[in-house]
Amino acid sequence: MLYADAAATTPVRREVLEAMWPYLTGEFGNPSSSHELGHRAAAALTVARATVARTFGARPGEVTFTSGGTEADNLAVKGLALAATDPARGRRARGRHLVTSAIEHEAVLESVDFLRRWHGFEVTVVDLEPDGTVTPDALRGAVRPDTALVTIHHANNEIGTVQDVRALAAVAHEVGALFHTDAVQAAGWLPVSLAGSGADAISVSGHKLGAPKGVGALLVRAGVPVEPLVHGGGQERGRRSGTENVAFAVGLAAAVGALPALQARADDVAASRDALIDGVLTRVPTAILTGPDPRLGGFDRLNHRGEPADLNYRPVGGFDRLNHRGTPVDHNRHPVGGFDRLNHRGAPADHNRHPVVEPVETTRRRLPGHASFCFPGTSGEAVLLELERAGIVTSSGSACAAGRDEPSHVLLALGIDPEIAQTSVRFTLDAPFDAEPLVAAVVEATTTLGRLGT
Repeated sequence: MLYADAAATTPVRREVLEAMWPYLTGEFGNPSSSHELGHRAAAALTVARATVARTFGARPGEVTFTSGGTEADNLAVKGLALAATDPARGRRARGRHLVTSAIEHEAVLESVDFLRRWHGFEVTVVDLEPDGTVTPDALRGAVRPDTALVTIHHANNEIGTVQDVRALAAVAHEVGALFHTDAVQAAGWLPVSLAGSGADAISVSGHKLGAPKGVGALLVRAGVPVEPLVHGGGQERGRRSGTENVAFAVGLAAAVGALPALQARADDVAASRDALIDGVLTRVPTAILTGPDPRLGGFDRLNHRGEPADLNYRPVGGFDRLNHRGTPVDHNRHPVGGFDRLNHRGAPADHNRHPVVEPVETTRRRLPGHASFCFPGTSGEAVLLELERAGIVTSSGSACAAGRDEPSHVLLALGIDPEIAQTSVRFTLDAPFDAEPLVAAVVEATTTLGRLGT
């Protein structure tokens, strides 16, 4: 079996299980207890927090452990926005205005909608490039002097688009707004740094990195207030009450410790992905690549390899269309800036200081192991079944939206016709692979379904 659904989840790494095991058995103490077992649990939690902080360019006090990416996103969006608008916090209260994109994860979009419905926030949905990129100019046209929070993901789970977080955070800060990014998909492949990106908050999830399901983290820049969602004993510096899950925190720390090795093979994985894209687009004439085309060094227009883009586009409906203050969007312009690489220079002993961070330019605009297509004239679910019969396990898009019949909100936001959006298939792999068997299986599946008219 070839597992091609790494964006949905990954297996727990052996070294992660080994690190966790003592805290699931003999070292089971409550970190708040005053006896020796409690002290040892607290010490393990401290070390785990420092490891996660060091990996993601943060201080230990800026790390809040959560149950996963969804909780981290909820705490970030609701907690930052509510605290920013609270005059009792001792800061100048911000207005009740939020900015996000239409292709965010449901955890972000539902949190934004909660604030709109229950707390009277206004929401502006920023305009997108055809490949899902948010440009600094588009964001600049969306923010206002009363904007409290901008939340834009680092990398998209369905189409693999990578955003220029540094540039977008800078735009948010121009008007005094906070900036949050969901880095759940990016953390395994791209340098993610609280200090180096300029973001005020970053969400990560363990099970996308080789840790178990049920653990994640929210990194929040020191001095930025967060309104807690869970109240009780005041654990996690008052941001998330409840007895800490030491074993899973240790597991997350072990998983992020292995990230440099994973990121080191990103180019090899990207080469396999490019071979997959080449093979599918060459041998399946009707296939459409969704998201950026990494082979072009620019942006994919979803245009059948150079044919007019409007063949498969329709006007985007249902979202606020921003006019960039009356200036047309230049779709040929690349976002400015790059991403950030941590340079610990030997990992400073004082873990309460930020590691040294050097901004590094990168041209990566799509996640290395990510390729997603639409296959007009088929059914995405039928393609998945045919691929599974051939021993290939993959998905049609976000696993967090499984069981829904409607087309992907991400693809609809890009202007793709709903019928075509229903034919989407996503391949995500976390190691170099031989693309030929995968391409052959796709060709066989789409040919078979084409004959059947499915």
